[in-house]
Amino acid sequence: MAIQFTSHEIKDNLKEKRKLKAFLADLFKAEGQGLKSLHYVFCSDTYLLEINKQFLQHDTYTDIVTFEMGEDSSITEGEIYISVDRVVDNAEKFKVPVNQELHRVIFHGALHLCGFKDKSKADAALMRSKEDEYLQKYF
Repeated sequence: MAIQFTSHEIKDNLKEKRKLKAFLADLFKAEGQGLKSLHYVFCSDTYLLEINKQFLQHDTYTDIVTFEMGEDSSITEGEIYISVDRVVDNAEKFKVPVNQELHRVIFHGALHLCGFKDKSKADAALMRSKEDEYLQKYF
């Protein structure tokens, strides 16, 4: 199992990467999802907008795009792209520390790969509850 963090054209300022990797591995275990590999890419709005257009045909800014790359749905091989620009803007909007919002988005992507959705109101409420649960456990 390998978890990687990469920055593309920006500085991520992510602290305690070793601790976060172990926590993410535990999150997958707790959710009953296998984990083979997970790659987080921290990037700009512009870069993530291009990914959103190219792969999802969405012409909108977003804070995260998550891809399952593996063929076995029970074992994650994922890539998660996070716009640090959106995270900073959302932290200001929701009046929370940037570090907290960054970790919320990191956990959000992992939860998507564990099978959680957020398109309906009920699914979004469950997703938010799980994010809060993991934020409390982490911090």
